[in-house]
Amino acid sequence: MPEQFIPQSTADGSFTFFSEEFEESYHSHFGARQESFQKFVVPTQLSQRATKVAKGHSIRILDVCYGLGYNTAAALQTIWRQNPNCRIEVIGLEFNPAVPRAALSHNLYGDWDFEYLDILTKLASTYYVENDNLKASLLIGDARTTIRQVLADSFQADAIFLDPFSPPQCPQLWTIEFIGLVSKCLHHEGLLATYSCSAAVRTALLLSGLIIASTPPVGRKTPGTVAAHPACLQLLNQQSPLSTAELEHLHTRAAIPYRDPSLQDQAQIILERRRQEQKSSTLETTSQARKRWSSRNINT
Repeated sequence: MPEQFIPQSTADGSFTFFSEEFEESYHSHFGARQESFQKFVVPTQLSQRATKVAKGHSIRILDVCYGLGYNTAAALQTIWRQNPNCRIEVIGLEFNPAVPRAALSHNLYGDWDFEYLDILTKLASTYYVENDNLKASLLIGDARTTIRQVLADSFQADAIFLDPFSPPQCPQLWTIEFIGLVSKCLHHEGLLATYSCSAAVRTALLLSGLIIASTPPVGRKTPGTVAAHPACLQLLNQQSPLSTAELEHLHTRAAIPYRDPSLQDQAQIILERRRQEQKSSTLETTSQARKRWSSRNINT
């Protein structure tokens, strides 16, 4: 039976869907629209990039898990309001093409004051849009496969939005192997943003050769993460360095990453592989670490 897409309101007045397959909402209930701007567009500094982009050049965006299209929509709106003549190239990776179509059919952009619905509509129906200021494509299928096409095309993104369902529900898109491929698509002066502050995810980013910082919490207590190549440390200056607790968390069992050597394993296999690695690890547990932090008055 096809999945039912029923709009669910979030605290900022925007709507999202609940995924029956992954048993999670596509966005935080604190605000779907604000999450797209504050967790992805702002940390990747797209407004600033739009003012500096050289004539004849594009801002390139890789949207991993396109979903309802909110992150791409927020990026288009932000860039073109800052610089209407800026050329943008977007590649979106999406497993289920019914999701962006459902978002449009339910008029979920109705309260966005969004000017580019025709672009999103064509992208959702034909998977490709090109005009004077935009070249956008949707690659449909398992992102572990379609990311190889992005690499083959030598696409180097100025901004990467890493937005799968949570690691416990969709571990296959948070593994060392997958994040390693994603990081190869990041331009040497680009920024990658994700809502996740999972120690396992941060470890995968670090092992992929990136440096990381925290982004401010948006509607919840936990921060997100932004990453860049080491040569671009200055790009992270607008973000918060990891706290003492966050740094120490990277040395607990929670930081043991998800692994998928063949990039083909099912979620349960990946989860069990990590559980076994954690079980045999000599690293301290998060609960043990938190007791230490508490005794030393370290904020988590």
